[in-house]
Amino acid sequence: MGGMYLIKERFFDIGDDFDITDEDGRLVLHVDGKVLSLRGRLVLEDASGHEVASVHRQLVSLRETYTIKVGDEKAASVRKKFFTPFGDRFTIDVPGPDDLTMKGHLLDHEYEVERGGRVVATVSKRWLSFRDTYAVRIGDGEDHLLILAAVLALDMAGSAKDDD
Repeated sequence: MGGMYLIKERFFDIGDDFDITDEDGRLVLHVDGKVLSLRGRLVLEDASGHEVASVHRQLVSLRETYTIKVGDEKAASVRKKFFTPFGDRFTIDVPGPDDLTMKGHLLDHEYEVERGGRVVATVSKRWLSFRDTYAVRIGDGEDHLLILAAVLALDMAGSAKDDD
């Protein structure tokens, strides 16, 4: 099933918890940001408070990499592609051949997630009248948890860039 999720931007400035909601304001995921400053790790919990995924910032061969775990399994790595003429591009490297690409104005929260040239998710602030909030629209049949975790990894990357 497709769906739209709302995320507050700049939450890393506070290093606090926040919620990801659906468009009706219902809690979908709770994000624990407190461990981020300590261990470069973000924890996603379901509405019952159980950890369902995590994003961990690592430095691998001088390139920042974000590892996404769903449950105890490594589900993907998110890393920046080098030397692209089209602005920022990140790859969501999943096991097997179905890698995803995030491209567009990533730090402005205006970008698309593609697999094999087909758009599977769109991130935008334009749809919303709230300040400091952006929306993630994910297509039918996609792994919503993985894509939301990758979007948060990108926010972590943007936050890390600000710290440099």
